[in-house]
Order: sequence, then structure tokens, then C-alpha cells
Amino acid sequence: MKKLLELNKNKPDYWLFGAVVMLVAFGCLMVYSASYYDAMVNHGDKWLFARRQILSAVIGLVAMCAISFIDFNKLKKLWLAAYLVGFFLLVLVLVPGIGMEVLGARRWLNLPGFTIQPSEIAKFSFVLFAAWYMARSTKKNKNLLDMAWVFVAVLIYAALIMFQPNFSTTMVLLMVMGVLIFVGGLDLKQYLLLAFPAIAGFIALMVAEPYRMRRLTAFINPWENPLEEGFQLIQSLYSLASGGFFGVGLFQSRQKLLFLPFSESDFIFSIIGEELGFFGAGLTVLAFMFILWRGIRISMRAENRFGCYLAVGISLTICIQAMVNIAVVSGAIPPTGLPLPFISAGGTSLIVFMSAVGVLLNISRKKTNYALHNKNI
Repeated sequence: MKKLLELNKNKPDYWLFGAVVMLVAFGCLMVYSASYYDAMVNHGDKWLFARRQILSAVIGLVAMCAISFIDFNKLKKLWLAAYLVGFFLLVLVLVPGIGMEVLGARRWLNLPGFTIQPSEIAKFSFVLFAAWYMARSTKKNKNLLDMAWVFVAVLIYAALIMFQPNFSTTMVLLMVMGVLIFVGGLDLKQYLLLAFPAIAGFIALMVAEPYRMRRLTAFINPWENPLEEGFQLIQSLYSLASGGFFGVGLFQSRQKLLFLPFSESDFIFSIIGEELGFFGAGLTVLAFMFILWRGIRISMRAENRFGCYLAVGISLTICIQAMVNIAVVSGAIPPTGLPLPFISAGGTSLIVFMSAVGVLLNISRKKTNYALHNKNI
């Protein structure tokens, strides 16, 4: 048994690698399916979005493989640089002329030849900071003061992201922080105390901007205003309902024919449900659950606390974002713009998420022999 563990000690989690690669390949296929009509009608090139996605996938694959060979412990020395880079990019995106505004939101940096979305980078910068900070303490039960700098770090990022505005990414960031501090050992009673200001803050954010209240109203009854706030959700529900169990067939979606906005990005899960049905949509959900399981398994076998928290944070960021996206397109929560990891069109998101998986793969290479003493792992 001991020799077997030693043989596998420096090997990455091939199951995780395979799951991510298959999701990315599936994403490229679905981006083409969801976008070719729009791309042909509005841009004269049906391969426009698919070609960009494939190029980003190749870059992401190279980055993921390369990062999987870099010792994750070296990231401890980069926590401050990573956080400051995230901070700088979030500030830069708010500068007119540099930050690109689309549909009233300033979320992209317009650089020569390409654009990047800083909030995608900031999520993992925060995870790195939180993992480094929490790993410094060996206390079993931490109090709110022990987590103070985690709260400060996430609130700075959240405030900058809300200025864009980007409510969905802010919520994902706060949800990841909420689970991380629990895993990091925050006392349960003090953890529950955070629920009250968290709920109050959520309500305040909703009522602070009229458009958020309109989205909430559309979520409760999208047919009340079917041509404006409720339009996108109604089209998404039509798409999902049309799919049945096995779908209408690959490339056969009707909602992507300029009925469903952002069908290749934020609402690509609706096209999956329409073309591949409950079966295809269910397999997609299971793939993310599988990634979460492998990520948690890697965190339990990490060689130190830093690796454990980092693995948990990366896994949570991927799966919480997937959960929120799927909940939005199925009408379970109010509509908000957020890409589906590995699948939605978007170069920054794809490359950053695949790079983060590279870190996760490196953590899996450095397994602890704790499994020798615990048969439950």
C-alpha cells in the first residue's frame, strides 16, 4: 500500500484533467452551435465566436498543463502581488477610454487586439490571498477578528466590482468567501452571526439600484413585462422547455435564431437544454459535481493547510459560478450576467479558469501520506 501511494504521489488527478478537457471541448462545440446564426447574420462569419473560443481553449490548455508542473507552494510568496494585480485591474477598468462599456456595464479592459475581464482574475486572486492568510493560523476555532483581513480583502474587491456594476460576480465572490471562512475554522456561532448583516447587505444592494428591483420583479413574474425585463428569462424557459428529455437535436435550436440574447455566453445552458434535452443538461450538471468532488478530494489530501484551502477555494469558485449560472437560466434566481465555466463564450473566463485548474492539478501531485492513517480517504 505504501509503495502504491509513493508511485502515485507525483501524478496529477487525471480524472479531473479529463473532466475539464471534455467540458472545454463540449463548450467549443456548443459555442459554435449557439452562435453561428448570430455570427453569420451580424458579422458575416459563422465561425467568429467558435474560432475565438477554440483559440482560447488552446491557450488555456497550454497554461493549465504548464502550471500543473509549478509547485503551488511558490504561490505563497505571490499572494500580495496577485491581490494588487487584481486590485489594479479592477480600478483600471473604471477608467474611461481604457475600460470598455457594453450595455451600461464597464467590465472589460480594451487592450490592443483583445479584451480582458478583470473580475474573472480577481476571483482567484482573492482565493489565493484567503488561502495564504488562513493557513498562517493553526487555531482550530477562529473568531471574527482572526478572519478580519479576509473580510477587508473581499469587501475591497466587491466594492470595485459593484462600481462596474457586476452584481453576479460580487455575489459569487461573497459566497466563496462565506464557505472558505467556514472551512478555515470560523467558530459556528460567530459564523451564524454573519447571516444577519449578509442578508441586510443583500437587500440594500437590491434596492439601491432600480434596475435590480426590476430584475427581481421579472424573476417573480417574467410575463408581467414580457418584452422588456422578462424577455430574456421567458426565451430561456422556452428554450429549456422545448428540449424534452433528449432535445431537438444538436445545431437544431430555434431560440438561438436571435430570440434568446447572449445564447453563446451567459445563456448557453439554455441552448444545451434545448438541443440535448434533460439528458444533456443533466450530464453537464453532473460534470460540475464531479469536478467539485475531485477538488474536495484533492483538498483533503493536500500536503499542507495552504494547499487544502487553495484547492477548496478554486473548486468552490468553479462550482458556485456554475450553480448560479444554471439557476439563472432556469429561473430559480433573478437574472444576472455570469458565464458558465469552461463552456460559455469568453476568452478571459476560459483561460483563467483552466489556469486555476492547473494549480489544482499541481496540488494533486503533492499528496500527503495521511491516507495511510485514514481508511475513509
